[in-house]
Amino acid sequence: MGYADLRKGRYSAPGYEYLVTTVCARRRPVFANAGAAQRLVECLQSLDAEEARVTWLAWVVMPDHFHGLLALAEGKSLGGAMQRLKGRSAHSIGGPLWQKGFHDHALRLEEDREALARYVVANPLRAGLVDRIETYPYWYCAWPVV
Repeated sequence: MGYADLRKGRYSAPGYEYLVTTVCARRRPVFANAGAAQRLVECLQSLDAEEARVTWLAWVVMPDHFHGLLALAEGKSLGGAMQRLKGRSAHSIGGPLWQKGFHDHALRLEEDREALARYVVANPLRAGLVDRIETYPYWYCAWPVV
């Protein structure tokens, strides 16, 4: 599936909640480096707190990709928010970082946000990176996980 295919049918609406995934170019494990992972975390926090583009419900930084569950702020577009995140993080880390595009899923009313958030942050467990999520440093969840 190409970049254009990912954009087909994308509808961005303020206040809607989305599950997004974006992957490092050539699936390089950039975020296996603690410094790079921390810089991405800072960009995530900035996109929420300083720029008010999104409200993060959950996110996790994996060695070669990122998953996030977010609510889009009023007057902001999903594409714009992701472009800002990817651009700022690439600049902070020092060069081309991401594959083009991103995958998104607009949450339906009946979807359980809390369960989905827990699923997102459990990625390091399923990948075998840690035995307990509390020991993995690069995640956030608006709900209790443990």
